[in-house]
Amino acid sequence: MKITLTVSRALADGNRIRAVAALMRHDELCVCQVTELLGLATATVSRHMSILRDAQLVQSRKKGRWVYYRLSSDLPDSLSAWLGESLAGSPEIEADRSALDDILACDPEELCRSQRITRPNEQPKVKD
Repeated sequence: MKITLTVSRALADGNRIRAVAALMRHDELCVCQVTELLGLATATVSRHMSILRDAQLVQSRKKGRWVYYRLSSDLPDSLSAWLGESLAGSPEIEADRSALDDILACDPEELCRSQRITRPNEQPKVKD
């Protein structure tokens, strides 16, 4: 029952569902791409992704200073199917898909650099 509660809590936030939906469409995203998509501070996105990782919904890998996220290989097919069906036709998820296409067209280093310029007082905080 503990894992069910953990997964339920992890999915009880719109931003975390948006991140999972983005990962359902793309194999892997850098934290800066998720940050740009959600329009939140990097530290906030890192916290959201940590909650999803603790619930075993996503996995991460670090490559240099970059942290990449992907759906967990342990994600049950039934949960993935339910999320896909539940989010189908959602205007917010459709807008995210369009925005993510634009985000993925950007160089990740430039994206990260622009985020530091627009949020200069934010301290970078990335968890693996």
